[in-house]
Amino acid sequence: MRSLRTGLPLLLVGALLAMAPAAHAADTPLRDLAAAKGKVIGTAVTGSKLTGTYGDIAGAQFNSLTPGNAMKWGSVEPTRGTYNWAEADQIVDFAEAHGQQVRGHTLVWHSQNPSWLTNGTWTQPQLSQLLNDHIALEVGRYKGRLAAWDVVNEPFNEDGTYRQTLWYNGLGTGYIAQALTAARAADPAARLYINDYNVEGVNAKSTALYNLVKSLKEQGVPIDGVGLQAHLIVGQVPSTLQQNIQRFADLGVDVAITELDIRMALPSDTAKLTQQAADYKAVMNACVAVARCAGVTVWGFTDSDSWIPSTFPGQGAATPYDENYAPKPAYHAIAEALGGTTTPPPTGACTAAYSVTSQWNTGFTGQVTISCSGAALSSWKAVWTYGAGQQVTQAWNANCTQSGAAVSCSNASYNGTVPAGGSVTFGFNASWSGSNPVPTVTLG
Repeated sequence: MRSLRTGLPLLLVGALLAMAPAAHAADTPLRDLAAAKGKVIGTAVTGSKLTGTYGDIAGAQFNSLTPGNAMKWGSVEPTRGTYNWAEADQIVDFAEAHGQQVRGHTLVWHSQNPSWLTNGTWTQPQLSQLLNDHIALEVGRYKGRLAAWDVVNEPFNEDGTYRQTLWYNGLGTGYIAQALTAARAADPAARLYINDYNVEGVNAKSTALYNLVKSLKEQGVPIDGVGLQAHLIVGQVPSTLQQNIQRFADLGVDVAITELDIRMALPSDTAKLTQQAADYKAVMNACVAVARCAGVTVWGFTDSDSWIPSTFPGQGAATPYDENYAPKPAYHAIAEALGGTTTPPPTGACTAAYSVTSQWNTGFTGQVTISCSGAALSSWKAVWTYGAGQQVTQAWNANCTQSGAAVSCSNASYNGTVPAGGSVTFGFNASWSGSNPVPTVTLG
């Protein structure tokens, strides 16, 4: 683990370490596997969550971070001339403390702009100046600290025509070259990308992007790479993905998979998770196969921090970790594509993980998560033995009893079912004195 909250009793450090998913305790971290192949494996993150287990996984498993929202114009300048860099700074600081690079996202986009900008009435010179000033300020703030920027985001419609936006309507197609040129001036070392979705395979939209990049290169406009977002659906990875990556690479630019997630209709089950793992592996394999594919960033590594359920109702489970930070088959598929060997839970297994979530002088709060892979439960019982006299005083989402050092917790009336690929969590308060070693939980 690379990051622990400060100000905690020393004995709690062990408890916090135990919160990390045990499934990859003996596995090589994804970031090390990717580095050995000269690739980036990144994740989008929410700055406020970069503590505890979320922060530990983000720091240990990935060698690149992308701010999910913190660097968008509406976030950094909600009121004209008033700036909020707090979350963006937090993410950059975290990345530097964990030996990670940062991908800036995003400078020029039609969405998530501040209302003062979108509702304003601007002349062409005014709009041009706003564009230049914003890029100079934001890129300049992080000069020398970011590896790459998604300079222009989503410039095309599905048919390959230019999207009608504030920038296109006000400045014409030249806004793209203008933005790239301004970004290069603000940080000559950062890699500059154009980023879009539904451009993963060879189609009208990706061909329009291809033609744009080719034209920009011919004009001498600074363009270093193309970002393929890859918000995909289970079972629908484009068959021409590697071919498409290669044709962009042949233009002399890098290619990055920038926002990978692979969603499914809920609830998840073993068949869907198996297909999802195959899809993640296919995307990773396509990148590994092309020398100029810089790497892959997942758009959030845990289902608890995914945009999918709120945007696509009834769909989700799109990331490599479930909502309780347990690695899914997709995690192991990524590792295998990067040349690693993993130890996923055996088919048909259900496991229980114990963690301490908070602790004070005389007591603590703990939780147990029961996760199933390739099997299902209609009822459950978790048992463990305390080694230092701890006593459970209260429990929720389970019926718990304690006899001496032995604790037994069974499901409540409403949460006995754990589907294949699913999990359930219960919590409790307990007292302790002297030490609080973490017990091993088994399912009875």
